[in-house]
Amino acid sequence: MTPFGLVFLAALTLATSLRLWLARRHILHVRAHRAAVPAEFSAEISLDAHQRAADYTCAKTRLAMAGVAVEALIVLGLTFGGGLQALHELTAAWLSPGIGRGLALIALVTALMTAAELPFGLYRTFRIEERFGFNRMTPRLFFLDLAKSVLIAAAFGIPLAACVLWLMERMGPYWWLYAWLVWIGFNLFMLAIYPTWIAPLFNRFSPMQDAELKERVERLLARCGFKVKGLMVMDGSRRSSHGNAYFTGFGKSKRIVFFDTLLSRLQPAEVEAVLAHELGHFKLRHVAKRMAWIFLASLGFLWLLGHLAQQDWFFNGLNVAAPSTAMALILFFIVMPSFTFLLQPLGAMYSRKHEFEADQYAARNASASDLVSALVKLYRDNASTLTPDPAHSAFYDSHPPALARIERLKAS
Repeated sequence: MTPFGLVFLAALTLATSLRLWLARRHILHVRAHRAAVPAEFSAEISLDAHQRAADYTCAKTRLAMAGVAVEALIVLGLTFGGGLQALHELTAAWLSPGIGRGLALIALVTALMTAAELPFGLYRTFRIEERFGFNRMTPRLFFLDLAKSVLIAAAFGIPLAACVLWLMERMGPYWWLYAWLVWIGFNLFMLAIYPTWIAPLFNRFSPMQDAELKERVERLLARCGFKVKGLMVMDGSRRSSHGNAYFTGFGKSKRIVFFDTLLSRLQPAEVEAVLAHELGHFKLRHVAKRMAWIFLASLGFLWLLGHLAQQDWFFNGLNVAAPSTAMALILFFIVMPSFTFLLQPLGAMYSRKHEFEADQYAARNASASDLVSALVKLYRDNASTLTPDPAHSAFYDSHPPALARIERLKAS
């Protein structure tokens, strides 16, 4: 094994072990606090609801642990096990060198990854979500969604991959800069078309009909100086009983989308407070800041890929004897998560900071008490644990723990 191969094996072992350790800590911590509702929530959340959330969290985390182990085995099989080299030889037998062969290799690896995830998706939906009363998906709808997702990924992903491969082969040592500009344009394009072209392929969207709620929302938007193209209600109950709300699109295509399950559980004042929180993300430029960081990080990663693609030790260290632009792309996306996992708490911390700021914006422009009431209902109805393990939360949670979030709101 080459020096880089040993370095990667060490990084993969460390990242996998840490992910499994964090998951185990999380399960033990949640189970240790299962017997009693935290005092701050005892008036609103019953012991049965608290224990249901604990059991739901543990079930999801155990499945995630199995996924981590399988993912590591697949990575080992593709690299040191010779899987990628075998796939290269398979595509070489079909196609002559060029972009077409590279796309075929990328498609085969993507298909393998998708097939490996499928059993976990089925178990998550039809065992865990079903057991805890959240699933409303039928097997037919599940596979229909999967087929649509695959077709959409192919329709947009294949041209993007072909463009990147062409740039890698034709644009010299600075191809990564041109690829970065294409990547930015692609993301902005997808944001623009998602609300009107892609989302309706999966859900039905209808204008908000509740007159009282619509009036409240419109007053809030006017107070905050925020313009949107539409207030839409989505049939989230068709797939799950989980509730949510979100913004989508940008510029003139911005829309506010409420899950019908959310509207059925919250009072109008609570919905207004939740919306004020989401408005806070836009008014405080959180979305733009996150996109800027993502684009900046992608520039750095593409520059690194541009360097690694020229190094024989990068390919040899991962048991690949057939360097190519497509192989460089695949190897890069396979190995980078092991090297960047330790940086994950930084992104989670940045996201939690934005959530606190959006909560304070909501408290100023709506009602802090209504937001607290809405959050408690959402924690209860979505079976979100009130007692996450601190270390696990630091790595994975984009939102602050329930207690910290509500304490700040009550103090505002």
